[in-house]
Amino acid sequence: MTTKQRLLKIFNILLTSFGKRNWWPGETPLEIVVGAILTQNTSWKNVEKAIKNMKNEGILDVERLYEISPEKLSEIIRPSGFFNIKSKRLKNIINVIYNKHNATIENIENIKTYTLRNLLLSINGIGPETADSILLYALNKPVFVVDAYTKRFLKNHNLYNGDGDYHEIQKFFMDNLRPDVYVFNEFHALIVYLCQIHCRKVPVCSGCPLEGDKDRI
Repeated sequence: MTTKQRLLKIFNILLTSFGKRNWWPGETPLEIVVGAILTQNTSWKNVEKAIKNMKNEGILDVERLYEISPEKLSEIIRPSGFFNIKSKRLKNIINVIYNKHNATIENIENIKTYTLRNLLLSINGIGPETADSILLYALNKPVFVVDAYTKRFLKNHNLYNGDGDYHEIQKFFMDNLRPDVYVFNEFHALIVYLCQIHCRKVPVCSGCPLEGDKDRI
């Protein structure tokens, strides 16, 4: 079985077992962009509290976020942790959208993926994982997101045993899966869920849909 076949089989097994994960939660592309930054170094539950505060304050809007002071924004997003840093990072990306793209996320959606990724990475506070989360989940670009769960999943299932960096691991997925937004989105979400339930730091293989001889999946 080739790597491409094995990955696709794993994807189908997880999808059948766990169902669609409907990730990333967010009512608008802007909310997903905000969530991608707020989730840095914290749990999603804390992000939800911060986003709820933003909605209550009526600031989930590019123009309102551009106008609000970093200090005021910090207080609103306090539940997300590292709120002063994240306030500055939110302001950084909002300033780019507001000043260079006519204050609308729709204007950046039309930029080619490679160019847009470089644009995001040029913004202070946005690294590869955050940039790719924004590209995939908010802007529907076919880019595979890599995180700690992804690396653990690959190691536990003998799929990729190298010491590759973020981009090498991302290339592994993108070379072996068709460039499809739905597949990239759903597969990553399924891997996260699998690692939360079974592929933990100390694996819980009993009941795992991938239980058995990993090399024969």
